[in-house]
Amino acid sequence: MHVVKHDKWHFNWSKDHEPVLHIKPGDTVKFEINEVTCGQITSESSAADLTKLDSSKLLPLTGPVFVEGASPGDALIVRIRDVKIADWAWTAIIPGMGLLEEFNKPYLWIWKLTNRRYALFKNDIRIPLRPFCGTIGVTPADEGVVNAMPPGKHGGNMELKHLTAGSTLILPVWVNGALFSVGDIHAAQGEGELCIAAIESPGEATFTFDLAKNARIDTPRFFTSGQQRSSRGCVGTTGMSPDLLTACKQAVRSMIDYLTREHGLTREEAYILCSVAGDLVIHEVVDPSLTVGLMISRDIFSRLPNENRYLIERR
Repeated sequence: MHVVKHDKWHFNWSKDHEPVLHIKPGDTVKFEINEVTCGQITSESSAADLTKLDSSKLLPLTGPVFVEGASPGDALIVRIRDVKIADWAWTAIIPGMGLLEEFNKPYLWIWKLTNRRYALFKNDIRIPLRPFCGTIGVTPADEGVVNAMPPGKHGGNMELKHLTAGSTLILPVWVNGALFSVGDIHAAQGEGELCIAAIESPGEATFTFDLAKNARIDTPRFFTSGQQRSSRGCVGTTGMSPDLLTACKQAVRSMIDYLTREHGLTREEAYILCSVAGDLVIHEVVDPSLTVGLMISRDIFSRLPNENRYLIERR
């Protein structure tokens, strides 16, 4: 197994970043990941430290990793093997960020995560720990530097809480080698990440990579592990836009494309199925671009013949 250390990071997406590792399809890589402020917030911090944050040092991404054989038009298959968190984390209200503008004073909550099953909040409220990586993606095709904060067709800061261990993410490839990077581990998060922060923790994540050649998808898709909403997990598609309705339409159109190509439905049949069996979810609402997902339980399909090309397990 390959290892990428936590000091191999960058703060934006760019085709000019030199790869820190070259791998082949089928390889497994463990990434050491800094928390989202890159050490500016620690277990000893106070709310006053939030006013001193250097915004140029937010969202460090470990990578990029070059995947041999990956070309534009392909899809990078990322199987999430494990996500581990530290024994502490933080959540904050940062004035000027988040959904509600009336919260105009900095506030910081430090979590102790030694239990490993849940994080204890005030009045014995327990938050189940379900670690995932909030930012995970490939390098977009744009020239120059691309801000790491907004999500997009390359993935990025999508805040998909369903990408826990056992799930699979499918990313469209936009540049040769894909140039994959990851960061922003969350011990737990609600849909939307409303106050701008989840339970933010350093940690590490392990993935196995593969390729689907000529996949012809233009937005990320994902398959959740079993027991997430259904015994066989869900298939999910995504849409990203500053406009909520535009993001919703992207997610639905991507699901229609999936259902027609992988399950033999007409577009009309697929649209009906989205309406009666799909759950439209706001995954992230506090970045310049919102992330919306459409999720359908895989329990409704009697067989999953074509999508197996995404899910082949390498022995």
